Amino acid sequence: MIRYVAIRMLILSGLLPLIGCRHFHDLNSEDRLQRGLTLVLPGIESASVFNSNVAQGLDEGGVETAIVIHDWTTGRVWNFLTHLCNIDRNRQQAQFLAQRIVEYQNRYPGRPVNLIGHSGGGALTLMTLEALPPDRKINAAILLAPAISPRYDLSTALSKTEAGIWNYYSPFDAFFLGASTLVLGTIDRRHTISAGAKGFRIPDRLSATEAELYNRQLHQVPFSLRMISSGNLGGHFGATSVKFSRNYLAPVVRSQPCL
Repeated sequence: MIRYVAIRMLILSGLLPLIGCRHFHDLNSEDRLQRGLTLVLPGIESASVFNSNVAQGLDEGGVETAIVIHDWTTGRVWNFLTHLCNIDRNRQQAQFLAQRIVEYQNRYPGRPVNLIGHSGGGALTLMTLEALPPDRKINAAILLAPAISPRYDLSTALSKTEAGIWNYYSPFDAFFLGASTLVLGTIDRRHTISAGAKGFRIPDRLSATEAELYNRQLHQVPFSLRMISSGNLGGHFGATSVKFSRNYLAPVVRSQPCL
């Protein structure tokens, strides 16, 4: 019954008709791999036009690294509840992606590596950072409307980045990250309004080192009216528009130096 209601909700929201993914073969060339790697993780809808828009915007915004859409889902949109609810599978996918990052860093030492995750992919981004070996870091992570609980402990994930984690969130994302995650739960299996709608909350009990990490490396970016001109109207997919990616995300990625 829940599956039927959820699918009906998605159809009515206009999501399913938009599924589809453009392919950018030239964004994964050897020349670009030599300059760095930016991985884009889709939400629970699987690889789609939304992820393609992010990749296109990064390219138009002057990002010279390889840009790869990494689909951590089953690739089947009708399995979206599995993508949302199967936390064991999701952590296995995070381990796989962490190994992929290690292999890239071994082959191209010192090149910048960045992660960008939308919705469920934002949660997978954090899990991937946690799965990295103790001696490995990436440059930066960007979360777009992450479907994860606001009080999720970011300490380990923050420590695996050089520049920190950017969280783009919007209180107007009331359907997907408000009502839906209250009913169906977040990726970390909490029935709450997600951090992609209200931002992350700093945990009450932090060590001095962890508190410093939060203060220095958590960059929370709430929706503002000026983002409308970049195609972000504050909804769940606003931050995935080509223009928003070009104007807001590309500068963050471009600013990351070689490690």
